Amino acid sequence: MALTCTAACVFAQGTSLDNGNQYKAFQKTLNKVGISFIFPEGFKEIKAVNTRNLKFNYAMELPGKDFEIWFRVNSVKDNKQLLNENRLRVNPDSAYAYIIKQQAGVFTNDNEWLTRQIPETLLNRYNANVGKTYLVNLSDSPVTKHYKYALLITMAKFNAGSILAVCLSNDRGPEFFKNMFEASDCMKFKAQEKAEK
Repeated sequence: MALTCTAACVFAQGTSLDNGNQYKAFQKTLNKVGISFIFPEGFKEIKAVNTRNLKFNYAMELPGKDFEIWFRVNSVKDNKQLLNENRLRVNPDSAYAYIIKQQAGVFTNDNEWLTRQIPETLLNRYNANVGKTYLVNLSDSPVTKHYKYALLITMAKFNAGSILAVCLSNDRGPEFFKNMFEASDCMKFKAQEKAEK
């Protein structure tokens, strides 16, 4: 329960960032889905990983802390396309569960994932309807910069889309959760706006 509570907080007001191409494209995606984002203080933008199996819109690091967060934001339209490409007949609002499980499988060779549903009280904080977390031991890979652990957090808002945040670290103790807390309020679904379908 403590892991889930802390993990859900990953989505702090802080300093804004220059409007580079990656940030502009990310803002456009966020607007499509109806998500607000405030760049958290102390973090620095880094290039997002975008490979065939690891598709992320945006990434940032906490300099000097061996800690990164990668974001993937999908609109309802993106989720429908993803489900069609994988020949899955599920509601697009449920795509978040497929995305996090598929991504966890890419990150690790074992199936020993610690999985939790995000409780409703925390979902309400982010104006989300559903969400899950996966804590995984990472396979040693240059793509993940040889980090040892990842906490995957996903939330979805019905008829809007989904957010996947991947927190990467070499430590999964108190320092890991302290670093996550630094970005705990940077992103959430907007309450009233309807996203593009």
